[in-house]
Formats: sequence, structure tokens, C-alpha cells
Amino acid sequence: MNYKVQYKSEEPFEIELMDGALSVNGSVQNLDILKINESKFHIIKDNKSYDISVVSMDRKTKQCTISVNGKNYELKLSNELDQLLLKMGMGKSKDNKMDVVKAPMPGLVLHILVEIGQSIEKGDSLIILEAMKMENIIKATGSGIVKAIKVSTKDAVEKNQVLIEME
Repeated sequence: MNYKVQYKSEEPFEIELMDGALSVNGSVQNLDILKINESKFHIIKDNKSYDISVVSMDRKTKQCTISVNGKNYELKLSNELDQLLLKMGMGKSKDNKMDVVKAPMPGLVLHILVEIGQSIEKGDSLIILEAMKMENIIKATGSGIVKAIKVSTKDAVEKNQVLIEME
């Protein structure tokens, strides 16, 4: 399983958990790991000892605080699904406002369910997109007001193409 981990505003690093091994940014780490309990670990790396414990974990926001030898670090985690959603333009927004709606896949616009100036809320149906002979309802991931509709019915669209601009 791959995770991206970010500390403060530093560049995130990638951690991959493999069968008994740990890779950081593609480099396999030589670690001796002893699991003390569900939230405490003792790790030896390059003849240095580290006592690590999970102080707090908010699974909803995917933020955690860990303690390494008594010093706390607040981390933001994202898994493979979070990274895929972000790539598709469907990442979570802190203020729940949408800027644009992008096509999550290539397809054909069957119906446009909103109008310019219309106020929408999270979960509202926006566009019906046909892809691979299936009708997919594109729903709002946040709130906003429709500023511009960049496609028309029967338009072929590509993945990540902007369909609707919001204000």
C-alpha cells in the first residue's frame, strides 16, 4: 500500500509498505522494527534507536500526530485512492467550494442538468456522461454557483476536461 505523508508545508514523501519492508521515496529502508502494541514501535536504523508512538489519529481528516523519541510531529496522510481522486480533480476542498467540474473519464455528454447562475450544493447532479455504454451522473463535490458551462449536449469529452466553471 502506498501513502503520501506531509509534514507541515514541506514536500510530501512517499511511503510504500511491502511484505516486511518499508520504502521511502523509492528507497528500501533497512530497519529492525519491534511492534510493542497497536500504537508503539521500537525501530533501529543505522545503529540508532527510535521510540515511535502514535499520539493521535483522525481517520476522517487523515491527520495524525506521532512521537519520535519524545518529539511530536503532525502529519497529513493520503492513500492511493486520495491521490487518484486528486488527480481526477475531485480532491477535498477545505471550504467546500468548487472551482471547476472536470470529466472523470472520456465520454459523451448526454444531458446537462444545470444552468448558468444556478446555485448548487454538494451531491447535486450536474451532467450525465456516457462512457463505455454506461450513463454516469457527475455530481457536485461541493457548493457554488454555475459561472460557465464549457460543453454542450452530444460533445465528446476527454478525461480531466473542464465541463463547468463555478464561482
